[in-house]
Amino acid sequence: MRLFQAILLICCNVMVMGQSYTSYFTGDTADVTVTPLKGTVLMGGATENDNAMRWFLERANGGDILVLRTTGEDGYNDYFYADLGVDVNSVETIVCNTAEASTDPYVLRRVSEADALWFAGGDQWDYVSFWRDTPMEDAFNALINDKQITIGGTSAGCAIQGEAYFSAENGTITSSLAMQDPFHALMKLGYADFLNNPATQNIITDTHYDNPDRRGRQVAFLARLVTDYGGTFYGIGVEEYTAVCIDENNHAHVYGSYPADEDYAFFLQMNCYEPATPEVCEDGEKLTWNRSEAALKVIKVAGTNSGAGYVDLNDWKTVTDATYSWENWWVENAVFNNTEAASPINCDTVLQVNQLDENSINLMVNQQQQVLIITSAIHFEKYFIRDISGKLIAENSLDSNLISIKDLIPGNYLFSATDASGKIYSGIFTK
Repeated sequence: MRLFQAILLICCNVMVMGQSYTSYFTGDTADVTVTPLKGTVLMGGATENDNAMRWFLERANGGDILVLRTTGEDGYNDYFYADLGVDVNSVETIVCNTAEASTDPYVLRRVSEADALWFAGGDQWDYVSFWRDTPMEDAFNALINDKQITIGGTSAGCAIQGEAYFSAENGTITSSLAMQDPFHALMKLGYADFLNNPATQNIITDTHYDNPDRRGRQVAFLARLVTDYGGTFYGIGVEEYTAVCIDENNHAHVYGSYPADEDYAFFLQMNCYEPATPEVCEDGEKLTWNRSEAALKVIKVAGTNSGAGYVDLNDWKTVTDATYSWENWWVENAVFNNTEAASPINCDTVLQVNQLDENSINLMVNQQQQVLIITSAIHFEKYFIRDISGKLIAENSLDSNLISIKDLIPGNYLFSATDASGKIYSGIFTK
């Protein structure tokens, strides 16, 4: 009789209900010890891409899969456990019915034991309001940074994956409305206060990219982030039947059904102009982020069944084994514009143009004292230092002609500064 009961427990689906959560369990209840691989899955929000889901499951290395959601039931259990042909020990779906689940000992234990974690679709504000600043958030970040498993999600579950995120606290927002007023009450963004995933640092994601058109609102998201926090931000937009799988090397593989279907992912980055910030991003004002009709450089990548094509997120410009193109995106007076078949990002070229069109700065480096010396007599208001790929390394107000560079590693750097009128001056120096 005991053996029969054990077989039932291992082979059958089990549902457990608590006051704050409902658990649906499929598979083997015996705990297994595996070595999972770290990664991130960003899925576009319609039917799951089977090959991307296989990639997700394979990284659990035969371990236990946990699905979290705030509505719905056990739709993922059989799909993950049996339908995709990847061996896993178990699949458990926990539906968090209330915020109290974020402190429930059973729920927290099951999160800590997961070898891959999936956030289902739903309402991202439920996820943020239930889990942010709770023990659940700590458990998520321990999985990401200590246990180093693969996490992922679709729709709302994808929207929370970036270090920056659209919370939907007051509801969703259209591209048109976001560009009309990037400070609209619906434009609720979070930054650096929830998931701490190095793979999505300074990135904001968006889904359902082709239905409706999300390009304008993601540009507005980036405009707000740059205006509110400064620095450099990036975006990843995923069409509905497409998925982006970021591996341990920071390679973003794109899955879809191209060329049978037009499945794409978009990788957005700020162009190298200084200043690169929006011309108009103010409360109640229409967004303008033009910058010579190239405010953002975007890589459009076709998703394939094999997912072989990827963007190297270490430099945001190297694309391997993919059908892709570069585009320029900009917004003028709340109207989204784009140029297809644009040139790739090239910060060296932009800097040369600035030097011809504006003024060059003569720079000297005192290696012994590790300072950069500006020899111009012009009074500069602010300076920017980028590495040779165009990534922003440092920016600050400028009170003298001496800038400490002791924290920079040896190499070549791009330097620019603005005077009181906003005029750009630029140069190159080597540490």
